[in-house]
Amino acid sequence: MPRPRITTALRTTALRTATLRTAAATAAGLLLAALTPAAASAAAPTPPVPALTWTKPCTPGFQCDTAQVPLDYRAPHGRSIDLALIRRPADDPAHRIGTLFYNPGGPAIPGTAALPAATPLFPEDVRQRFDIVSFDPRGVGASTTLQCFPDPAGEQALLGGLPAGYPVGAEQQSRWAATYAQLGRQCAGNDRTGLLAHLSTADVARDLDLLRQAVGDRRLSYLGTSYGTYLGATYANLFPGRVRAMVLDTAADPVAWSTGRTPRDRALPPFLRTGSDLGSARTLDDFLDRCGAAAPTDCAFSAGSPEATRAKYAGLMDRLARGPVTVGTGVQAVTYDEASAVSAVALLLYSAQPLPALGSPGWAALGAQLQSLWTAADTPAAPLPTGAQPGQTQVLGVLCADTVNPPADADYPALADLARERSGALGPYWVWQTQRCAAWPAEAARDRYTGPWDRYTAAPVLVVANTGDPAWPYEGSRALADTLARGRLLTVDGPGHSVLGNPSGCAAGYEERYLVDGALPPRGQVCAPDRPPFQ
Repeated sequence: MPRPRITTALRTTALRTATLRTAAATAAGLLLAALTPAAASAAAPTPPVPALTWTKPCTPGFQCDTAQVPLDYRAPHGRSIDLALIRRPADDPAHRIGTLFYNPGGPAIPGTAALPAATPLFPEDVRQRFDIVSFDPRGVGASTTLQCFPDPAGEQALLGGLPAGYPVGAEQQSRWAATYAQLGRQCAGNDRTGLLAHLSTADVARDLDLLRQAVGDRRLSYLGTSYGTYLGATYANLFPGRVRAMVLDTAADPVAWSTGRTPRDRALPPFLRTGSDLGSARTLDDFLDRCGAAAPTDCAFSAGSPEATRAKYAGLMDRLARGPVTVGTGVQAVTYDEASAVSAVALLLYSAQPLPALGSPGWAALGAQLQSLWTAADTPAAPLPTGAQPGQTQVLGVLCADTVNPPADADYPALADLARERSGALGPYWVWQTQRCAAWPAEAARDRYTGPWDRYTAAPVLVVANTGDPAWPYEGSRALADTLARGRLLTVDGPGHSVLGNPSGCAAGYEERYLVDGALPPRGQVCAPDRPPFQ
């Protein structure tokens, strides 16, 4: 049946209506950007702005300070906590634009340690035109932290007997769950300051806004990598009118991470909702293909072809599932089973390129690690390594505050089996990472931000991502760029976790122009990494 014609009058009416709607939406967005949250919260008490002097002893070439911020933003003139800060002054102060805040992610990576290492990776004009400031978020590093134990040895005494990778089998899984439940009770029982209820990324975003005011900037310039993108996305939606420029490098889908998009999603652990297991499995396949195509001098694990190298890796995993092997001798000997080997693989996938500034040899290190396991002798009687990484309470204080997790009585072994089925041996690693939150105290979620994620920001937000990211898959960055009211995605067609950590001069040039001048890259722009793996 032919479609009815639309008269000129109707066309004109429709066009005018659409134009009016667009104008109204734009005006509403600009009004929101101008007024939110300052006008909306005009009746709320205003927290005091920290006074900064930058006179504390510090890393050469940098300046340090401590800022006091409210423990609880509902009572901003009550108890305060300390934030440790570090600043690199602009190289060209005569043409300084302002301050660029940097968060390295983690969660729970101290910015005071990360900024000196990361500074050489920032574009030259950014170093010239901005003071670059980072800080240890509340609960992290040298800032006020959660005191679950009298000293770090107490944490290790509780967690020291757990497997170094993730739990395998009913006995280990039961002990893992019970131990982390005990950790939650320990933190709740010893939290004398009330910090446990105020460690969410929303709290950190409010801290960041106070620091913006403390350095004298009217709007925020920000670069966040990995979990630092979640801080950026949270800030952009809590304070949309205060965004000057924001680069979010390698992001999670904020809806999937915080709550999930459907009831079925909410039955999954957060890293399965974001597809981190799938992303790491894809990146591992890419590594094996590239390693197999490389000479053994470039990738020690190469079996001469991609197909043969994949088969070699499958054989190695089968062998480790049957029993452990030991690498090295004497005090340098380390025993690996499948779980501890997979945990090492998951982290070594992050740095695909050689990066001397950070001491990373790239994927060549992963090839050497796998080859050492391949040639190691079976040692079934050797004890497996145990003990969690130090600072677990700092990581979990943030991680568990930001996400909806399956409860403690959920069938986590079945979820680990699901992850293995869809992602291979890497799958269970991602399930047990957030099982640690299953029995974390409920008050930690008091200040959690769960959206909306599409508030109209005063300036566009630039999202950058590698197509082959093993931790936050590319789909998450694309989802964030699509969800933000004014998001723009810049793609780097290469592997590795974060573009900053796997440099692309092409992407850095676009980021530099955006941060300095506000110029966005063209829609659909794709860059290449500076150095593909094994080349």
